[in-house]
Amino acid sequence: MAKAIKQIRKEAPNPEAEQSKAVTDIVAALAENRDAIMATIGIVGQLHEMGVLNTVNGLLEKRVDVGVIAVQQLNQPNMHNTIKNGMNAFNFLGQLNPDQLQTVLNGVSHGLEKLAENIEKDEKVSLWKLGNSIRNPEIRTSLTTMLGFLEGMGEAFQGEKRELH
Repeated sequence: MAKAIKQIRKEAPNPEAEQSKAVTDIVAALAENRDAIMATIGIVGQLHEMGVLNTVNGLLEKRVDVGVIAVQQLNQPNMHNTIKNGMNAFNFLGQLNPDQLQTVLNGVSHGLEKLAENIEKDEKVSLWKLGNSIRNPEIRTSLTTMLGFLEGMGEAFQGEKRELH
C-alpha cells in the first residue's frame, strides 16, 4: 500500500522568472503590433508638441477644481435652457428629410443672393410694381411655398392647443 501524503509542498514562483516572462510577453506584443505602436507614438509626439498633453495633465491634476467649475457652469439657469434647446435642435434635425432640406436651403441661398442684389440697386418699389410682381411665376411659387409652410406650422400649433385643452 502507498503511503499517505501528509505534507504538500507549495512551490513559490521565482520573481525573476516571472519578470523575465512578463518582459518577453511585452516585447512579443510590441513586435506583433509594431505599426500601431509606431503610429500611437507619432500621435502622442504631435500632441506633446501642440501642448495638448500638458493641458490634459494640468486638467487631471486639478480635476476636482475643474469639476466644481463645470458643475457650477452647468447649474446656471440659462445653461438648462441651452441644453434643452440643443437637444430640441438635434431632435428637429433628425426629423428633417435631407433632400427636402437641401431644396429649401438652396432656395434660401438663392433668395439671399437676390436680396443682396436688390439692396445694392437701392431701388424704390411702388405699390403698383409690388402688386404686379405677383404675376411673376417665381414669386408665386415662393408665396405658395410660404403659405404651405404657414399652414403646416398652424396645424402644429392647433394640434398643441388641442392637446393642452
